[in-house]
Amino acid sequence: MSDANLVAEIEALADKLGVARVEVNRRFIGQDRVVELTLAALLCGGHALLVGLPGLGKTLLVDTLSKVMGLRANRIQFTPDLMPADILGSEVLDAAADGSRSFRFIEGPVFCELLMADEINRASPRTQSALLQAMQEREVTIAGQHRPLGPPFHVLATQNPIEQEGTYPLPEAQLDRFLVQVDVAYPTRATERDILLATTGSVTAMAAQVFSGAELIAAQAVIRRMPVGDSVVEAILDLVRSCRPGEAEGADLDGVLSWGPGPRAAQALMLMVRARALLNGRLAPSAEDVAVLARPVLEHRMSLSFAARARGETLNGVIDRVAGRVLGLEAAA
Repeated sequence: MSDANLVAEIEALADKLGVARVEVNRRFIGQDRVVELTLAALLCGGHALLVGLPGLGKTLLVDTLSKVMGLRANRIQFTPDLMPADILGSEVLDAAADGSRSFRFIEGPVFCELLMADEINRASPRTQSALLQAMQEREVTIAGQHRPLGPPFHVLATQNPIEQEGTYPLPEAQLDRFLVQVDVAYPTRATERDILLATTGSVTAMAAQVFSGAELIAAQAVIRRMPVGDSVVEAILDLVRSCRPGEAEGADLDGVLSWGPGPRAAQALMLMVRARALLNGRLAPSAEDVAVLARPVLEHRMSLSFAARARGETLNGVIDRVAGRVLGLEAAA
């Protein structure tokens, strides 16, 4: 494909994504950064972890995205008594009219295109692990049979950052499967006023479908063909490697971090900077995109040491410090 054709594809996709963002914002009001990060995760073919207090619109966002992107969506409310079969499905024994018997597989809610895993940390580790294969390999294994899920297949999981009683923190291996962690904060006063006016009247705003599943897959292919300059590639490597204790680049973090991000973090940044550039109408990403995406891509892939937590340090503070030193730019809040 010629450069001119690729540029035309990128520009056409950017225009369509602009329409999609407008439609999402009809229902999910005022949280532009949250919408941008979540849409970017879908464009990259990945999963997102939405972290925020109850009532901030996380479920509404996922429902709106499913409509705008034309994806078949299911929702699972994770609870301590949820079992793996409640997610994946199970085989049942059917009896035919002639007396013969055979097993029939009943698909679980994971067989969809967009899965909302609500309060994922409230289920037991056994149940949480049922999603690992689905998120990584896009298939599940039940009764020895491999059953494909997609494409497209995306998981948008939610967590409450405050109430941790009776929860099971996600293991590091599962956190690493999420492309980004999206922090959903309280709305500003102006945004909350818009929400009040839009949601307490007699008419409820609706979002129109802009994409289909096939068009999303095509968009994901365009993302991977977008050019990335050598300076941006080096910025990604510098940032990720500088967040690893024990590496030469991250020597100043010895005693601050228990562990740092692995290669998946660099892969996530490489895809996400392209998606962010596209969502902002640009043909190629910049080092600023790397800095803006540092927190959502790295935060859930790092852990503070006990001594650092005792001193009152935070992961976001560490990421900001590293981004300032390595990129000359501060990570965006």
